Amino acid sequence: MEKKKTVYQLDTPYSAVSWPDVTLEDQETILELLCTLLAPLGQYRSSYVNLSKGKRDRKRKRKAAGTDTKDLPPPPVPEIQSHIDVGLRAVTRSLQEAASRGQDVKSETGDELPSGEPAAPPYAAIFVARSGQPSVLNSHLPQMVAVASKSDSSQPSTKLVGLSKSCGDRLSESLGIPRVSCIGLRRGAPNSKALVEFTQQHVPAIDIQWLDEARRAEYLGKNIKEINTFVGSKQAKPRAA
Repeated sequence: MEKKKTVYQLDTPYSAVSWPDVTLEDQETILELLCTLLAPLGQYRSSYVNLSKGKRDRKRKRKAAGTDTKDLPPPPVPEIQSHIDVGLRAVTRSLQEAASRGQDVKSETGDELPSGEPAAPPYAAIFVARSGQPSVLNSHLPQMVAVASKSDSSQPSTKLVGLSKSCGDRLSESLGIPRVSCIGLRRGAPNSKALVEFTQQHVPAIDIQWLDEARRAEYLGKNIKEINTFVGSKQAKPRAA
């Protein structure tokens, strides 16, 4: 006869937060709008930014130029550049700063940081090329985005868009850089209204239940689960010959 046994189990509320679910069709639309917004940067870099190929290349260009020093200066960089952050490290650092400021700084009202510098506007959306990228590199983003969004409840929450289809080449071409994994788009960016509105309508906000409970500062008792199971019977040891 099998013996019954009660097993006690504790769960943690600080579990991993899942990414917002975005349909592939909506992802494709967001990608098209994003590439259109970033295209002026790629065109500018391809026309006016010369990538260095070493000392020999610089010497060759100086000889070809000769004594002509009347080259016209390049036009200003497209305005969108000052409204985006490119790279996982830059976006993560900005989210940390936004979460630490909390309710003390309302960026869009012109408040200043303790250092005296004006605070950058918060992100309207963050786009991550997840295809082919280890999840450990970006698994922290959902929680950080949720915390940073709650630091200023007067503004719409920052939307986190994970692009599951392979889109790195298209984003790289749009920006004119070799590799792109993460892009943060700040509120008020020029020509971004269509992209931001579509993202706000089709990407759900990140909800962390334990974060709201922690803000209420209420005592919550332990929740211990009791699981009734059976203990397997021991096998008889073979007798020695």
